Parts: sequence; C-alpha cells; structure tokens
Amino acid sequence: MPYSVNLIIWTPEAQRDRADIWDYISTDNPLAAARMDELFSCAVTKLAAHPMIGRPGKIPGTRELIPHKSYRLVYEIANDTLWILALVHTARQWPLLRNK
Repeated sequence: MPYSVNLIIWTPEAQRDRADIWDYISTDNPLAAARMDELFSCAVTKLAAHPMIGRPGKIPGTRELIPHKSYRLVYEIANDTLWILALVHTARQWPLLRNK
C-alpha cells in the first residue's frame, strides 16, 4: 500500500452524497454547510498524505474515516489513487442492503 497518493477521485456517487449533504444543511444554515464541506475537504487532503489512517471498511477492499461524528467517508486506494466512494450519515445502514 502506498504511503501517499498522487490522485484523488470522487466517484459520481460520492459527489452526489456531498452535494446532498450540502443541500440538506444549507437549507437551515449555509455557514454550517460550508464548514462541513471544508471538513470533508480537509479529511480527504489528510487521507491523501496518510491513506491508511482510516479503519478497514465494512466492504472488503475499502477503508473508512469518520471526519465528523455524523458522517462516514468510504474510500479505497488503488496504486497511487485515492477513490472517494461515498459519504454516508452514520445513522444510516451501511453498506446498503440489496434486494435479492
């Protein structure tokens, strides 16, 4: 595993999660939404330098970091790339259960 990464990619799902969180928080408090978004950015910057600081994820091959008590950042490392897979509220079921 790399000790740092050179590329950070937010998947479309993670981008949508981030936008949804922004929309939800900014409805009542735009400043809080901006602070939360900055917290996510700082967490990802920290992960780029130290990708192993997150714990092993619930989905094999992933790792998870809790940048805020209410949110779980799910990511994986492939070569020198940090893939941000999801931002999930900690009260939500994760991973999502699939219908059989």
